[in-house]
Amino acid sequence: MSGSCAAAEEKAGSRQRLQVKVDEYKENQNISYVSLRPVLEKTVKVCLVPFSLSDYKLDQLKLSKSLLDKNSNSEVICKKYKEPEIKKTFRKILTPKMKATTSSKTESTLQKSSLDVHTENNKRQHMSTSDTAILSVDMEGSQDGDSDEDTTSGLDGFSGLSPYERKRLKNIAENANFFASLQLSESAARFREMVKKRQPSESKRKKPKKRENGTELRRSMRLLNVDPSGVSLPETPIQPTVVVDENPLLPPGPLEMTPENRDSSELFKGFLQTWEEVSKTSSKNTEKELSSIKSYKAKLDGMVISEDTVCKVTKGSILSMALHPSESRTLVAAGAKSGQVGLWDLTHRPKEDGVYVFQPHSQPVSCLYFSPANPAHILSLSYDGTLRCGDFSKAVFEEVYRNERSSFSSFDFLAEDASTLLVGHWDGSMSLVDRRTPGTSYEKLINSSLRKIRTVHVHPLHRQYFMMAGLSDVHIYDARHLNPKGSQPLISLTEHTKSIASAYFSPLTGNRVVTTCADCKLRIFDSSCISSQIPLLTTIRHNTITGRWLARFQAVWDPKQEDCVIVGSMAHPRQVEIFHETGKWVHCFLSGECLASVCSINAMHPTRYILAGGNSSGKIHVFMN
Repeated sequence: MSGSCAAAEEKAGSRQRLQVKVDEYKENQNISYVSLRPVLEKTVKVCLVPFSLSDYKLDQLKLSKSLLDKNSNSEVICKKYKEPEIKKTFRKILTPKMKATTSSKTESTLQKSSLDVHTENNKRQHMSTSDTAILSVDMEGSQDGDSDEDTTSGLDGFSGLSPYERKRLKNIAENANFFASLQLSESAARFREMVKKRQPSESKRKKPKKRENGTELRRSMRLLNVDPSGVSLPETPIQPTVVVDENPLLPPGPLEMTPENRDSSELFKGFLQTWEEVSKTSSKNTEKELSSIKSYKAKLDGMVISEDTVCKVTKGSILSMALHPSESRTLVAAGAKSGQVGLWDLTHRPKEDGVYVFQPHSQPVSCLYFSPANPAHILSLSYDGTLRCGDFSKAVFEEVYRNERSSFSSFDFLAEDASTLLVGHWDGSMSLVDRRTPGTSYEKLINSSLRKIRTVHVHPLHRQYFMMAGLSDVHIYDARHLNPKGSQPLISLTEHTKSIASAYFSPLTGNRVVTTCADCKLRIFDSSCISSQIPLLTTIRHNTITGRWLARFQAVWDPKQEDCVIVGSMAHPRQVEIFHETGKWVHCFLSGECLASVCSINAMHPTRYILAGGNSSGKIHVFMN
């Protein structure tokens, strides 16, 4: 009896070594099967059976709490439960449906199945052991069938495994026992509890103590507003800070024509007398026929510049220029960014004696014209919202139009006798001003279809038409159909891709329009028939990028040769160029010594071959025969 019991215990011990406990399977998890490769002409099948200890009674199988307690509990389990009872328990768990499913599973090697089982054990080793799975190896015979005893004896001592596999399984078991003995998870849990106890919560942090017994920073008696005896002084009223305007508006009304660069009144009286006499004897250009390009080029070649025809006239950058139509004297006027208006008589020697500078405006002078009806009058328009007329016979700058709420950009004479003016505003509105009406207000204030207005120019023959250059479009309007609430243009020139600097009709017939755009192109349009569309004739490639420190280029027509355009240049050496309306280059004015800067603003004499160009430092360069 003792021998049979010993044999049974030995056989149960061998079976116990093949049972691997898989931790942390959830209850009611689907049963999975792994088919092992044939060993000794028999099929080895492995089934993973999830179950819970709470679902079984005491007469059923009870396992140890840990897979790694195998060595200590295996003998007790083997003694308590005989081999036939263990098999019966497995037969109860393995339902007929499970057996049918087992035959359809794919076969694999014992090495892969054992590796998967032990890998799953390692992944779930830190969780609870309430749910377990038993790896049961059941040997089924061939079609003839074998007994249970033969199947069990075939796997005693891992007889179906290679030496390497048996050694590997043994190493895995020993390593698992070693790590379980270290109890790393319990140590980590205790360590986390210790760290939590040492770190105080935010609510328990101590707040900084307040200073006691008046230990505040010391302040001087002056800051405390206390005199040396300890008596508090009366509070001084805070005076409001006055913001000083850098460019204050000049007082309304006429301003005396007093030069800023002269002290002698006798010289200035002679200067005024000279301008008045020249204006009386000046003649208008009545010749309407254009000279040929060949003769025109020959006359341009005779125009030269010297040191005597270069002079600094204004303090700031020159933004506008005009040439007096006198035939006997050369008189040049320049409007500056500083609000100055400079006059230069080139017949004086030395040249500085012929320069007179006035301050009729507080902001840049953007537009400057001699009156076509009376050349003794010079009209200047400024950003400060004023339009003034300098009368050399009275030696005053009279105020023609004033609007402190707006800023002016350009103007032109709507009537040929200069009695009515059309003024463009930077905000896109325009004003109709009648000089015959007393006061300095406008007759009409009209909202245009442009957001900004840069230049205003009236048709030389059909003066009811005028043109305005905006940010990226050029609009032509009819002055007879202006609506104060908003006027729509007759024609829009929309070929421009960037900002526009200027747009002007040709001076004699108005059959052409030239525009200057920031896309480095000069465009010439055919305006001989003002209809719903004005065709584009020519596009001239020209560098118009002057940057922020130089005044923008403005291409203007030569009043003697209205098919030619004058424009400054960024090329080296510095020069001023002339182009024909067909786009052909005609001439360039240059001088390496006397012209060393960019002349952005240029003006041509209406009858004589005289060209004046102004730069951004206030210098005027004059080319003449």
